[in-house]
Amino acid sequence: MRGGLWQLGQSITRRLAQSDKKTIARRCYASEADLKKTVLYDFHVANGGKMVPFAGWSMPIQYKDSIMESTLNCRENGSLFDVSHMCGLSLKGKDAIAFLEKLVVADVAGLAPGTGSLTVFTNEKGGAIDDSVITKVTDDHIYLVVNAGCRDKDLAHIEEHMKAFKAKGGDVGWQIYDERSLLALQGPLAGSTLQFLTKEDLSKMYFGEFRIIDINGSKCFLTRTGYTGEDGFEISVPSENALDLAKAILEKSEGKVRLTGLGARDSLRLEAGLCLYGNDMEQHITPVEAGLTWAIGKRRRAEGGFLGADVILKQIADGPSIRRVGLFSAGPPARSHSEIQNENGESIGEVTSGGFSPCLKKNIAMGYVKSGLHKPGTKIKIAIRGKTYEGSITKMPFVATKYYKP
Repeated sequence: MRGGLWQLGQSITRRLAQSDKKTIARRCYASEADLKKTVLYDFHVANGGKMVPFAGWSMPIQYKDSIMESTLNCRENGSLFDVSHMCGLSLKGKDAIAFLEKLVVADVAGLAPGTGSLTVFTNEKGGAIDDSVITKVTDDHIYLVVNAGCRDKDLAHIEEHMKAFKAKGGDVGWQIYDERSLLALQGPLAGSTLQFLTKEDLSKMYFGEFRIIDINGSKCFLTRTGYTGEDGFEISVPSENALDLAKAILEKSEGKVRLTGLGARDSLRLEAGLCLYGNDMEQHITPVEAGLTWAIGKRRRAEGGFLGADVILKQIADGPSIRRVGLFSAGPPARSHSEIQNENGESIGEVTSGGFSPCLKKNIAMGYVKSGLHKPGTKIKIAIRGKTYEGSITKMPFVATKYYKP
């Protein structure tokens, strides 16, 4: 079976590499010569990282392990991802919360200090500009991380609204952490491995919580969160200390936590049923359509006050016209833009992400279908390269999440 897994992994690697090149042609914001490099670039290359352009950065898609092996190892042991291409920033000031609540759907004011939540930046039509994990550090300090491919538009959007807010007397400013790197440590061994490197008791830190603590001798922003469905952490570390921290994590795990690239990160997040902005969320998709109504705070549903609130609150009341769903299918794995049909061959939606699940050993996908046709168990067909294959709608996540909760 191991030989078969290896072959499947290599096949997935080739397909992902090909699909990534197509994605790059559409989304890359720099020429090859202008690609940005994280401070771990040489470390990636020295450890066999296969570097590809991604959102203007040179990033590892995989290392010596196949994507299949890396995915399984994250679920069984752990993975260390370099996600320094993402943009961390803080909003500070006595009106920081009031300002941010004009731009996102979360009940930021209702968060306890040191806790966070997934949220969505919306536009005037209720569409998603980006999704982000935000943390209320204190009542006048919010920390957030935005996606690499959305950095420029997100910062421009925030800055435009901040200028207008401050012109009316609002007290808010920002700090962008370009001098810091971001590492994601994910998997069952994440907590025990990181515990070796800090005096803070991580057993008392739960999913969604945030602390500023000393890790391996440097001041880090630590959030118990991730993008794999596993327990884990995102660690914002001063860039001059990032390499030492990465080496220490790998060493303390005794080789069980492995460097992992974008390929396995994508299969892990898909198995966990998590959206990838640019695929499963776009500026024309609302949080309600994306299945993220839970991220809209109860107070925000009552009061509104964020961009596109009229559209979003109407969808909550009346139901959206389309819904994000999980899919199982036969035949080759479904890919982005594959047509979803009902049993009569009529188009009812489109796949946004898909692939072969290393953990389930079957094809999984997510996409959007017309409301009323979104119930789990609904039989569908998926059109791939001129042929249709049987499938069904299913609940997500595909693989049970293992977040560390009290």
